[in-house]
Amino acid sequence: MEATRKRVTPVTHVLMVVGEYGMAHFSDEGKSRGKDYCIFFNSQWARLPQDLNKASRLQIYDLTTSVLCSPSDVPEGGFPNLIPMVMRGNCTFYEKVRLAQINGAKALLIVSKDRLTPPAGNKSQYEEIDIPVALLSYSDMLDIGKTFGKGRLVAMYAPNEPVLDYNMVIIFLMAVGTVAVGGYWAGSRDSKKRYMKHKRDDGAEKQDEETVDVTPIMICVFVVMCCSMLVLLYFFYDYLAIWVIAIFCLASSVGLHSCLWPFVRRLPFCKCRVPENNLPYLHTRPQVRMLLLSAFCIAVSGTWMVFRNEDQWAWVLQDTLGIAFCLYMLKTVRLPTFKACTLLLSVLFVYDVFFVFITPFLTKSGESIMVEVAAGPSDSYAHEKLPMVLKVPRLNFSPLSLCDRPFSLLGFGDVLVPGLLVVYCHRFDILTQSSRIYFVTCTIAYGIGLLITFVALAVMQMGQPALLYLVPCTLLTSLAVALWRRELPQFWTGSGFVPPIMLAPINCTQTAAPQADDHLTRPEKERTEDSPPTPAGKEEAENKAN
Repeated sequence: MEATRKRVTPVTHVLMVVGEYGMAHFSDEGKSRGKDYCIFFNSQWARLPQDLNKASRLQIYDLTTSVLCSPSDVPEGGFPNLIPMVMRGNCTFYEKVRLAQINGAKALLIVSKDRLTPPAGNKSQYEEIDIPVALLSYSDMLDIGKTFGKGRLVAMYAPNEPVLDYNMVIIFLMAVGTVAVGGYWAGSRDSKKRYMKHKRDDGAEKQDEETVDVTPIMICVFVVMCCSMLVLLYFFYDYLAIWVIAIFCLASSVGLHSCLWPFVRRLPFCKCRVPENNLPYLHTRPQVRMLLLSAFCIAVSGTWMVFRNEDQWAWVLQDTLGIAFCLYMLKTVRLPTFKACTLLLSVLFVYDVFFVFITPFLTKSGESIMVEVAAGPSDSYAHEKLPMVLKVPRLNFSPLSLCDRPFSLLGFGDVLVPGLLVVYCHRFDILTQSSRIYFVTCTIAYGIGLLITFVALAVMQMGQPALLYLVPCTLLTSLAVALWRRELPQFWTGSGFVPPIMLAPINCTQTAAPQADDHLTRPEKERTEDSPPTPAGKEEAENKAN
């Protein structure tokens, strides 16, 4: 679509259309140089040319003292070959543009003091009107009045913004890097925990090692919760968005703490513990450096929450917190079998496709529920955006950057869902000593699936559900490797995982005996301790006592 912003939706949807932005180039009569201002238009009324040189430069008729809702608002003589500029309100867009068209106007500019929204109508109204209609902000109207004289001219056009941008490379590297690092870290940590659990004596470190094994029932409950939450956000967006933001702050600060703690605990200072107390959380006497790290993580997430709408730099904090959250989830949530991986990815595959492609047939606006929730409803008074995304500003120069700082976004779901399969593959590699072939191939398959998603977006010029491509790429690749290595039964059930080794504590006051001798003598010791002493044994004990 012309002059539209391409974005990626927050959960499992990559790049979508969220609006139609254009430019109004104002200049004084007889002067070639001018200034561009952002406008918001609906191409269903009439399309705008993509090139400024092909746009007609027409004179503006300033009617901002009127709302143009009745014939009495039309000046004598009408608007022959002019573009009237009127205020928004008191009647529908159709009534305004119809009056302008009947009286000879070539286009209509509507000045809005509120948020710019696309001027909407119905199908019959679109067929009747053949002149462009666009919204201009009130602040821009004031600037136009100060900058240009009464004989000002305007040319409206909609430059075509490229679908793909160089920032997609950054999005790609962040996504693949998070999946690769998270998969490697979680797999190695799980293996280390199995063999070195007996060495852990710090309460905080024990807590850090807790994981959650996902069961089929948990998968079903999770998908039902996702569907319910998405539908609730669709109907009650303004009430729930701020709660989602608060939950993100809490979860991302925990994730950031989890990612930084392995590095902080290697520092040689602040190892002392807090004094004994009865305060919540502090009664366990955590180390001072742990408290300092917690304060730092809370400060980072709190700073983002306060300045989350600062487009110049807040996206850096959001990406940092988002990556930390994804790494924390990949370390904590564990799929025990490939069967569980297949169930989770398949169900979310159907979920993604349904809410992107099927729900437009069920909603009055014809928009998918996923798109509406991801972009934020146009009639939302809170104007909040859900933060469950990695976002990077567009790097190519475009006049449309005057309208809004455009971002490309990738949802956490497109990272976490395939990432859990990558984690499983690495765990299977380590515990079956398969040279990490499952992990490497699955990570490469994830990157290829993401590239296919970007290509599909460029070719089809419409929003694409990322899991439509990521799930087949990762699942089929892992399955093919298992078949090639003839390990499918073990890979499917997870039976290749070795049981954890239970090591007995070592008594430092005794000399460690060779393992073979201990293995041979232990049955005798157990028998001696468990069975009643024999008469010979009693006599020997008495002699020793004497």
